[in-house]
Amino acid sequence: MIILVVNAGSSSLKYQLIDMKDETVIAKGNCDRIGIDGHISHKTSSGKKVEEDCNFPTHAEAFTRLVEALTTGEAAVISSMDEISAVGHRVVQGAETFKETTLVTDEVIDKIEELRELAPVHNHGHALALWACKKIMPNTPQVTVFDTAFHQTIPAKAYMYGLPYEDYETYHVRKYGFHGTSHRFVTSKLAEVMGKNIEDLKIVSCHLGNGSSITAVKGGQSVDTTMGFTPLDGVLMGTRCGAIDPSAVTYVAGKHGFNASEMDSYMNKKSGLLGVSGKSSDFRDITAASEAGDYRANLAKDILVYDIKKDIGAYAAAMNGLDAIIFTGGIGENAPNCREEVCKDMEYLGIKIDEEANNFKGELRKISTPDSKVEVWVIPTNEELLIARDTLAMVNKK
Repeated sequence: MIILVVNAGSSSLKYQLIDMKDETVIAKGNCDRIGIDGHISHKTSSGKKVEEDCNFPTHAEAFTRLVEALTTGEAAVISSMDEISAVGHRVVQGAETFKETTLVTDEVIDKIEELRELAPVHNHGHALALWACKKIMPNTPQVTVFDTAFHQTIPAKAYMYGLPYEDYETYHVRKYGFHGTSHRFVTSKLAEVMGKNIEDLKIVSCHLGNGSSITAVKGGQSVDTTMGFTPLDGVLMGTRCGAIDPSAVTYVAGKHGFNASEMDSYMNKKSGLLGVSGKSSDFRDITAASEAGDYRANLAKDILVYDIKKDIGAYAAAMNGLDAIIFTGGIGENAPNCREEVCKDMEYLGIKIDEEANNFKGELRKISTPDSKVEVWVIPTNEELLIARDTLAMVNKK
């Protein structure tokens, strides 16, 4: 069975074509700059590539070009979209409406669109991609896998805010959590490589990238996570401020003369590593500048490390113990210095890093010492494969 995995953003449409017989990626690519001008990058498992500027006014045109890339030209990998058995879509926000992987209907797409107020950057793009796919592949089952679904097990004491309860009842204001597919994939993989039952493990999963979240996973279930009502909450990120005093928000907005939308953009797009360092949102640039003696770059790095370290300690307390820590995501998988500094001076929790074992990028590897009571692992995430697996399971249930 061949499954197409689609990950639509506000101005992009990433995809992978996966043969579920052996879970190999046949082709993958990205339709980028949708609504601006347009560009497609397409690559097959045999190394054939397509790089082309396109006209992508909407996701519909991007999906049409995706189909052409898969089925025509020198980089084609299938003769027809009829060879695809199902399409799996990543959707960021399912709120309390979608608590598990869901088969797509018109009503499901409409509801995803309704939830755009809770994820304005993402959900509208998801809905547009779903409609485009449905138009071109009307007889092919579509499945949605929600980032928020994994966090539905978080208890009310962890997801509720200290606002009047009516704001939760009327406006659905609560912690939702994100990166759920990533946290679910890497924690399941950890149990596999440790040779243990996930129900017996207490894990802190650190998904670190341009967007970052830390999640406490007890017995295979999410019990708390750092991202909240939106992906703005939690640790310092590339351009996002993370958790701050709400009164600082209103104070800064007043000083700059921002309205609510402008302040939201300020916190989401101009803050974080970029805002503190004044140089870049990319952790590689921050590290290089820090090593060159730049004070603000070093401060930005220190804030991120400190945020992660605090969350690991807090979640160990919340779970009454800790068996393992996972680093994943672009920074988690590729920044040995970040991993080392996060785990430094945490012997009180039984965490000891093997510096030599930690000196690598992008592989699945244990980086804690043999006598470390808490195992520390780097596990590359694979959200697309998890979405494909969920899609396969859902289609087989039909």
